[in-house]
Amino acid sequence: MKISRIWFDGEWLYGLGDDGRTYHQSLLWYKDLANASDEERQEYEISTIGIHWPKLDVDVSFESFTYDEAEPSEMQRFFLTHPEINVGRFAEKAGINAGLLRNYINGFKKPSQEREQQILQQIHQLGKEFAAATF
Repeated sequence: MKISRIWFDGEWLYGLGDDGRTYHQSLLWYKDLANASDEERQEYEISTIGIHWPKLDVDVSFESFTYDEAEPSEMQRFFLTHPEINVGRFAEKAGINAGLLRNYINGFKKPSQEREQQILQQIHQLGKEFAAATF
């Protein structure tokens, strides 16, 4: 499958496939593209394997439009929208391998329900620590 045309709407990147279907994926996966101006977004090149924005140094493969989960899960969304959280240190506090947590966040691996609960408990713990701060 190859994308022949792209457009943006809110936090979504859409593509028209050569099969006539419309595909989409969340811009949360591509922070530089999400934060780009309309003019910057229009400066792209289509190759045989994907779309490249040279000035932004962003690449989106055609294959990524066919992934089952175009929308990040709630856990992924939390980390993608809070880049101020140091994932490595968070993983350490949660007792999870940092590389594994990054794979969960980036969609390369899917956590079990038990692992999601472990991550959620650590997020709640972190929230309690923030809420308890006094100055």
